Amino acid sequence: MRLLIREKVFTWSDRFTVTDEMGNDRYTVEGQLFSWGKKLHVQDMSGREVAYIEQKVMSFMPRYRVYVGETLIGEVVREFSFFRPKYSVLGAGWDVEGEFWEHSYTVSKNGRPVVAIDKEWFTWGDCYTLDIADPADELYALALVLAIDCAMEADD
Repeated sequence: MRLLIREKVFTWSDRFTVTDEMGNDRYTVEGQLFSWGKKLHVQDMSGREVAYIEQKVMSFMPRYRVYVGETLIGEVVREFSFFRPKYSVLGAGWDVEGEFWEHSYTVSKNGRPVVAIDKEWFTWGDCYTLDIADPADELYALALVLAIDCAMEADD
């Protein structure tokens, strides 16, 4: 299964549209404009919030909690490193590896690939392609990728 995340440009807060490979809208993502720390709300096409990402403000390195529904599924943490950015997902049992500067990385669980993420270059606004191995992981993978994107943006 493939999802495309496209950032909307010229907005006050973060805004993304998420479509499937056929171009059908799947989700909308909106950032909260005035908040203490970054917050993203993921809504399905009926307007129901299905996932939520929030920044843990008092932290040495960027940390983002990822909720699906009311359940905390994990926390994305930027690990301390000198030369290459490295991220880990606490609580979900997922491993993140790849080239973060190139925005090309994979997420796996117990050695089984969950999602492969690639950024499309030379587009108007950020655009990511998510290749999800199991459709049951769709929402988890989407929320996790959004949290990693927030952490990478915080590093800049």
